[in-house]
Formats: sequence, structure tokens, C-alpha cells
Amino acid sequence: MAFPKSLVIVPTYNEKENILLIMSAILEQNECLEVLVVDDGSPDGTGDMVQAEADKNPRVHLIRRKGKMGLGSAYVTGFKWALERDYERVFEMDADFSHSPKDLNRFLEAAEESDLVLGSRYLENRISVVNWDLRRLILSYGANVYTRMVTALPISDATGGFKCFRREALQALNLDKMKSDGYCFQIETTFKIWKKGLRVKEIPIVFTDRTRGTSKMSGGIISEAFFLVLKLRLGLA
Repeated sequence: MAFPKSLVIVPTYNEKENILLIMSAILEQNECLEVLVVDDGSPDGTGDMVQAEADKNPRVHLIRRKGKMGLGSAYVTGFKWALERDYERVFEMDADFSHSPKDLNRFLEAAEESDLVLGSRYLENRISVVNWDLRRLILSYGANVYTRMVTALPISDATGGFKCFRREALQALNLDKMKSDGYCFQIETTFKIWKKGLRVKEIPIVFTDRTRGTSKMSGGIISEAFFLVLKLRLGLA
């Protein structure tokens, strides 16, 4: 099946151990795919490595930002960049191989009939994560149960960060009003697309925790998500 022109957005901060490998793995999955790295001024030289590849490969693109500005704003920056160009499918994807590039074609297939495709770690009550400790698993699973209870969002994994948007879904969002980050950003985008009556589909993935580099998760991101869910339920976000 031939798929439309698609962009995989990969936010980075100090990902020199992963970035060249993940870009190569993405591009080899399908000729329709291109990569946009949004780098937050990585002091380890991640941005320079991407720029060197972009100079050689027209399917690789780079946006450099001056400092660590957060995951949510990185995706908003990437979404706007994609909408200014002729991409019909736009992905969110981590740089650290926690999301498998081999799943990209399954997302593209599902996006033929869905406006937003989510990679789910918890579909049909199955937990598909590798190398997490029990505390992190309980935190993540509990956040999704809480989100469903408060918002009625019929999604098993609203906090996941492996997603494919049709162009129309991104256009339906008011990107200038997206202020959240991390878990919070993932919940907000999915909730708002669902509330607009667009088609949302989950497909199963296996999430494998990073083996190189350092996790960017923080307590502030978790607490932000708790309060955002309440605001979404009350129509305040």
C-alpha cells in the first residue's frame, strides 16, 4: 500500500547515543517517512549530529531551540512546521527506542480510517511494557484509570507518546492554546480531538524502556497531569 507523505517528529535533549540510530531505523521503514528532530539546545551535540545528517539527506530536518523548553512545546513547534508543509500524517515518537520504528507501518495503515492513532501499552487490560519498575508501572497505569474515570475518555492509554495524527486532526486543535507538557500534553491532545468527534483508534504496542541515555520524567509533569484532567472535565482547558 502506498501511504501519503508523513513526518515523524522526534524531540531531543541529550540524545547523542540514540539519535542517528533512531533516524536511520525510522527512514528504512517506509519511503513516505521523513524525520523532524526538535532539539532543545542539547549540550551533548545532538543537534550538530542531526544537522550533519540533514545536510546529506533531504528526508531529515532539524529545528534548534535555545534551551530545554519541554516536550509539549516541542511537539507544538513540530506540528506547526508540518502544517506549513504538505505532510498528511504526523507522528509523535521518542528518540530512545522505547517506541519501535517497526510499528510505524501499522500506524500508517490504521490512519487510513482513523484521525488519530494511539500506540497503547494497556489495550484490552494487557500490560505491554519492558524494563519498568513496579512504581513507574503503577503510576502510569493509575494515571490512565484516573483519566478515564474523570473525563470519560474511552481510551486505555491516554498518556502514551507514540501517536499518528492525520493532518485534519492537527488542524482541529488550537495549537496556540496548548500549554501542557509530558503526560499532560498527551492527554490534552487526545481528549480535545475526541471531543470534536474525530475518529480515535488504539493499536497495541510494546513499550521498552530506554537502555541508553537518561529519562526526562519528573514529578512536576505528573502533578501537572493530575490537575489538567480536572480542568478538561470542567471545560477549563
